[in-house]
Amino acid sequence: MLVVVHEDYDALSKKGAEIIASRMRQKPNLVLGLATGSTPLGLYRELIRLYKNDGLDFSKIVTFNLDEYIGVPPEHDQSYHYFMRHNLFDHINVNPSHVYIPQGMYGDIKISSFETNPKIEQFCTWYEDEIKRHGGVDIQILGIGGNGHIAFNEPGSSLGSRTRIKTLTQKTVKDNSRFFKSAEEVPRYAITMGVGTIMEAKELLLLATGDGKADAVKSAVEGPITAMCPASALQLHRRAIVMTDKAAAAKLSAEFITYG
Repeated sequence: MLVVVHEDYDALSKKGAEIIASRMRQKPNLVLGLATGSTPLGLYRELIRLYKNDGLDFSKIVTFNLDEYIGVPPEHDQSYHYFMRHNLFDHINVNPSHVYIPQGMYGDIKISSFETNPKIEQFCTWYEDEIKRHGGVDIQILGIGGNGHIAFNEPGSSLGSRTRIKTLTQKTVKDNSRFFKSAEEVPRYAITMGVGTIMEAKELLLLATGDGKADAVKSAVEGPITAMCPASALQLHRRAIVMTDKAAAAKLSAEFITYG
């Protein structure tokens, strides 16, 4: 694991975009794993700038997103379909047929039946198969939750888990409530790539900013490998890069940290 601490969010975002752009130039049909949330927004803005100003070509890449809420339609302004269109896809020359985002709408399905619903299980199997059909994810962008989750793999998730439905913890629901009009509107379930799925990517790029992520970063980088901090699984990956700003790195003690 390579841990790189940057001066601030802008520096981290720029460097992260440089890494993605470099991989795209090396492999024009790169399979790129994407994340949502506030942390990667700066990286996406920089990728858009590189497309507009430097001719970075997205026409042949294939993208797979980590997750999507259950019960939130794609056109909803808090869906991850909407997020990706608004913050990246509408501003670059990506081929829409190369874009894969989990589907969160399954008609009138009772919450109690989610975990064994055959439609959802079939979709999750199909999503895994599509990743394999494209040769696997070349580089996966990740954020980290304050409780150490990656994608929506909450504490306690199996480190070998595959794409599936997950019940969100109360902390995650609370953290996400700022994006919705009321706490009652916040989804309680999501479809997410599993930790095992994520770990099969050839390269991982985890971004973390702000002092609210400092405990999670320390647990992920220096703590024991445990399902209670799913991000700690990255310690086992042979090509994992963890990029933080100074605030998110404030509790790290390891001497192997590099400063960007």
